[in-house]
Amino acid sequence: MLATVLGERQDTPPIWIMRQAGRYLPEYRETRAKAGGFLDLCYNPELATEVTLQPLRRFDLDAAILFSDILVIPDALGQNVRFEVGEGPILEPIGLKGIDGLSRERALEHLAPVLEAVTRIRSALAPEKTLIGFCGSPWTVATYMLNGRSSPDQWVARRFALEHPGAFARLMDVLVETSIDYLVAQFVAGADVVQLFESWALNLDDAAFNTQVIEPNRRIIAGVRRRIPDAPIIGFPRGAAGNLKRYAERTGVNALGLDYATPLDFADSTLPKDLPVQGNLDPLRLVVGGAAMEKRVIEIKEAFANRPHIFNLGHGIVPETPIAHVERLVELVKKG
Repeated sequence: MLATVLGERQDTPPIWIMRQAGRYLPEYRETRAKAGGFLDLCYNPELATEVTLQPLRRFDLDAAILFSDILVIPDALGQNVRFEVGEGPILEPIGLKGIDGLSRERALEHLAPVLEAVTRIRSALAPEKTLIGFCGSPWTVATYMLNGRSSPDQWVARRFALEHPGAFARLMDVLVETSIDYLVAQFVAGADVVQLFESWALNLDDAAFNTQVIEPNRRIIAGVRRRIPDAPIIGFPRGAAGNLKRYAERTGVNALGLDYATPLDFADSTLPKDLPVQGNLDPLRLVVGGAAMEKRVIEIKEAFANRPHIFNLGHGIVPETPIAHVERLVELVKKG
């Protein structure tokens, strides 16, 4: 997979699955119960290593992705973060005073258990398997910090950025610099490649997309590469739509993740032919399986057969996914 990220086309695309360590696996649910809370699991190096490796024991996947969460960064910066069953992440919304109170001073110390997990995973992982580290992109993380939870339209964060541009810029600066430190530390700990999750790239006009998505991601990538030259980085700007090409060209990502709403012909015709792409099966097709999944898997493979391609979903796997369907997906990708 690493070779594909770096631009080498494979006759058989490598495959990994976003959220591949998760609630669809009974062994994950058992381990999660042992850990207690979700963040307790993220900060337990032994258990985080275990759940990271679980899907590779079941399936012939080409990469492991660190088990953690994008919201460990605001947690490390001092914002109150918790996860409620059935509700997901809940944060104490940050305001103007809260932004100025954020502290990067001990962020990496707070994240040390996550970095220990990276080292443990790389040690336990077969040499031919790629280890993916990650963080949330600043705009996506900021939407949670400002709103306090997930939002379908990011209204609170979008309004804050327009009404308080100076304070918003300070927040983005903190997130950019903390993300650089965190990703560099993941590479040092043993990650082979990292992914930037811009999960809420949608709902922005093109001017806001430039300043709130492209520029912070560009700064992170440049900052990481000043310290880790040629660091392999995947960008996943979910919902970028017509901004995909600009995002790829201006940020400098090695590979571009495509969400499942991105038309195959649009992506292939619009993006540079030598740009590796990743994706983009609809997770619901994996739930349903059968012809609804299999026909689309073939279409995706054929659409990107002439360029470097990493097979993946176009968003995270969902808890309702049957294990047998994942087995069939990997078989289709590997053997046709």
